[in-house]
Amino acid sequence: MARSSSGIVAGLTAAALAAVGFLAYQASANVPESLGRPEQDSRSTAPRHPKEKADPKAVPADSGEGTRVVYALESDRVWLIGAGGKAKRTFEVMPSTVDPSPGEYSVTTRSGKVMGSDGVPVEHVVRFANVDGVTIGFSAATDGSTPKPDPMKQTGGIRESRADGQAMWEFATIGVKVVVVP
Repeated sequence: MARSSSGIVAGLTAAALAAVGFLAYQASANVPESLGRPEQDSRSTAPRHPKEKADPKAVPADSGEGTRVVYALESDRVWLIGAGGKAKRTFEVMPSTVDPSPGEYSVTTRSGKVMGSDGVPVEHVVRFANVDGVTIGFSAATDGSTPKPDPMKQTGGIRESRADGQAMWEFATIGVKVVVVP
């Protein structure tokens, strides 16, 4: 008797699987073509394109007005903006281990040549902020290097190339506005 009841169970299981398979096939054959695709705006006939990335060299919109240095923390980029609001120069920098908060500052001190907080000789130092006792400023290593800072040390030197350091030195005199954006 046990033998015949197991045969019945096996038969019922096979029939159930066949029924489920048949229903799944029917459902897939009747799926609307638009299912799973982004809905098109019926008012627009223009094809949709992925959003183009903004120009990384474009001056950040929320960086103020007038003559200023703009430092973008996320892109590690600096812009030197003239009185007319146009970028005179833009360049990438190597950030320090301590970042200033977004906001408006001004150049407070400058030094021609000093020893950097990481022990590297630097030139064209333009300081503008202080965070928990760490002085923040732009500088160029006299050997032209821009290595990543040691994450175990608190440093405030935002490193730039020697050419960019020279441009910063000529542009960012005492009192010039420095705007830090995210």
